[in-house]
Amino acid sequence: MAGSQEQEQTQKALGWAARDSSGLLSSFQFTRRANGDNDITMKILYCGICHSDLHMTTNEFGFSSYPIIPGHEIVGVVTQVGCKVNKFKVGDKAAVGCFIGSCGTCSSCKDDLENYCPKASTTYTFFEGQPKTYGGFSDIFVVNEHFAIQFPDSLSLEGGAPLLCAGITVYSPMKYFGLSEAGKHLGVVGLGGLGHLAVKFAKAFGMKVTVISTSPNKKHEAIERLGADSFLVSSDTKEMQAAMGTMDGIIDTVSAPHPLNPLVDLLRSQGKLILLGAPDVERPAELSIFPLIVGRKLIAGSAAGGIKETQEMIDFAGKHNITADVEVIPMDYVNTAMKRLAMGNIRYRFVIDIGNTLRA
Repeated sequence: MAGSQEQEQTQKALGWAARDSSGLLSSFQFTRRANGDNDITMKILYCGICHSDLHMTTNEFGFSSYPIIPGHEIVGVVTQVGCKVNKFKVGDKAAVGCFIGSCGTCSSCKDDLENYCPKASTTYTFFEGQPKTYGGFSDIFVVNEHFAIQFPDSLSLEGGAPLLCAGITVYSPMKYFGLSEAGKHLGVVGLGGLGHLAVKFAKAFGMKVTVISTSPNKKHEAIERLGADSFLVSSDTKEMQAAMGTMDGIIDTVSAPHPLNPLVDLLRSQGKLILLGAPDVERPAELSIFPLIVGRKLIAGSAAGGIKETQEMIDFAGKHNITADVEVIPMDYVNTAMKRLAMGNIRYRFVIDIGNTLRA
């Protein structure tokens, strides 16, 4: 009886997991919890690959707990709903981003910022001390309806998947720091997975956009295809000096160490530099304080967004047809994709076709 009862309390699932710091992913059978009263179960159709998936599978942060099934840019269709679920019905499109739980009582949770809850649960185990969770490189997902996002019919599933992490990561600080107002001038540092979406959102807000990059060969892409208004090569001193004091804000998406002082100089008085790239703890940034004081300038950081804001973001994306530029891959290509991601050989996000290619 005990065995049959245990079987009733779980759902068999299939995913691809890394077992050690080699990061090599392979087929992995496991169980999800049974669908509770407030839960939905999703059949996963697509899952994006985020750079943090690479960091975690190879233990670059130093606290990975194996086995790891990565993936927190999940889209699919609802196959089961609990008796207390109100947001979804069977057959609805649904999505899951970076977080699947929080305490619900702290000030961050009360402000709809579950991403800053000290007890937030990530979609797959990310921080030490968290209960074991498995991500979206798998066939099904079970989640409390509060942490699931209603996915617009107007968006393609594969193009919309990266919005659940990359999209909200740029959208949230733009809204919070007042960098979404039409006519304002926004700088975007780095034209990668986050940067190209920052350009798309900013243009949809009606902003003037300047892309700032170390790569001159990205100028045509930024202006002609993504619609940026101008382009700065960050190593070109004359270009940077000519643009000093012209920007209301800058979204910096670059994780690699790079000088911040030249970016501060680009800001107008009371301008804001928002850092999104995960820092290198071994090489802290150097910063001159005087330009901040005399210009009343702000440097801040931001991480993902809360559930309410994520829903707002995806609805805005649906209205304005904002999707990520993606390369859709089969499940068995994922290890090659991870190698290419480590080399920066992608424009701009990989998305795994889970529904059609995940096999036992």
